[in-house]
Amino acid sequence: MGLLAAMLAVTGIFGMAAYSVSKRTKELGIRVALGACREQVMSAAVGRPVALLGVGSVAGLVAGMLASRLLGQIVYQANPRDPVVLGGAVLTMALLGAAAAWIPAQRALRVDPSRLLREE
Repeated sequence: MGLLAAMLAVTGIFGMAAYSVSKRTKELGIRVALGACREQVMSAAVGRPVALLGVGSVAGLVAGMLASRLLGQIVYQANPRDPVVLGGAVLTMALLGAAAAWIPAQRALRVDPSRLLREE
């Protein structure tokens, strides 16, 4: 069940990041054409998805802590407030989300800026 939830979350993050980058492809191409370094363009492309991922992770962590009694009844012989489990879940989702946001940003960096500027 956890693997299915992780796949669903990564699909959502990838879709949101791909949509965001596709809407900003021209802006990113102009930045590259004006001489922005690769790290600046990458942080501009990945910034919003990573910020949303952080907010979602914190909200999920708080919701999990608030629902710990219910989670304790569902999960057999496990402490729902175990910091290793909570930290591992947040870290895993953060890494999967960062990878899902990184892929569309890499795709946007490969686009030729001169082609983007000629399109309009």
